[in-house]
Amino acid sequence: MTDASIIPPSEPQRLAAVRRYDILDTPPDGAFDRITALAARRFGVPISIISIVDQDRIWFKSHYGVSVKQIGRDPGLCASAILSNDLHILTDASIDPRSLANPLVAGEFGLRFYAGVPLTTDDGHNLGTLCIIDKKARSIDQSQIEDLKDLAAIVIDQMEMQISARRAVSQAELMAREIDHRVMNSLQFVSGLLSMQSRALTDADTVGHLQLAANRVAAVAQVHRHFYAEGVDQASCITFLRRLCADLESILGRKIQVSGDEGVIPTTSVQPIGLLVNELVTNAAKHGQGLIEVRYEIEANRHALIVSDEGRDFPKDFDPTAASQSLGMRVVTSLTTQLGGVLTSGHRPDGGTCLKVSFQVQPQV
Repeated sequence: MTDASIIPPSEPQRLAAVRRYDILDTPPDGAFDRITALAARRFGVPISIISIVDQDRIWFKSHYGVSVKQIGRDPGLCASAILSNDLHILTDASIDPRSLANPLVAGEFGLRFYAGVPLTTDDGHNLGTLCIIDKKARSIDQSQIEDLKDLAAIVIDQMEMQISARRAVSQAELMAREIDHRVMNSLQFVSGLLSMQSRALTDADTVGHLQLAANRVAAVAQVHRHFYAEGVDQASCITFLRRLCADLESILGRKIQVSGDEGVIPTTSVQPIGLLVNELVTNAAKHGQGLIEVRYEIEANRHALIVSDEGRDFPKDFDPTAASQSLGMRVVTSLTTQLGGVLTSGHRPDGGTCLKVSFQVQPQV
């Protein structure tokens, strides 16, 4: 029986630590690649590897001098190296009783020299190793051993920094969601107060203005809710618009039809698009008639948001970007600028008004 086949009782806890660091099958990382390249140069060996020992495999986070990305756990010397906190050294594996039967030694690969330092976490679990390998037998002195240990400590430091960064991002996202949830609740509260105030008045014009303000605030709250429901880097704009407009229908009491091209956009663009739809649809509900249509079109990286209704056409001299326009149109102009887009007005073939915001979306890399 080889050392690698001996599974200690603490193996479940060790594997849990491997999962905690969330490093398995992650993309190449220059920080780790520089360490393996430095180790190979420092010790004059052709191969250097940062390995993570999984349940049934040894996965290479960084591999200098070999192209293979993982091997099975059974023949792996790294699986033996993690059984102890000491350096695992084979100066001539062809005559060392611990490795005579190892296929990496006896087989075509012809491994002769191996020195591996366990990558030990703060709570005492060995995730894998930093190892150096040669196909020639060689010795290693104490100063080199200390250097290899220091490099292994740098590997662990790098892994700790990455897990700390992920935790910080997660906490920041959680805090942002909590803040936005409170903002949404506050907006809904303000909307409710405005609606209550409108019901307490008798002047029809004042009531109308207060109810419009209440609807606008309620709609903005829904934009916030749907924006943070995405929780990803990219989102389907049509899916977002359908959910948002379903809420706007109930708030405004108007039928809204959503159509257009399927496609994803960065979530950084979702919120201004949602606020644009909110303003354009609210304006259409106030000034237009009949069915309100929201259409989203995508051609290459050029996107267009079109909101139309069945009311009267705009006047021939209508300029949607003019400073003298209403508050709603000034908000629309500002959001269009935020997207780096262009706002234009037009008319539907079957009669009615139409506002279009076209903008460019850079593809995610």
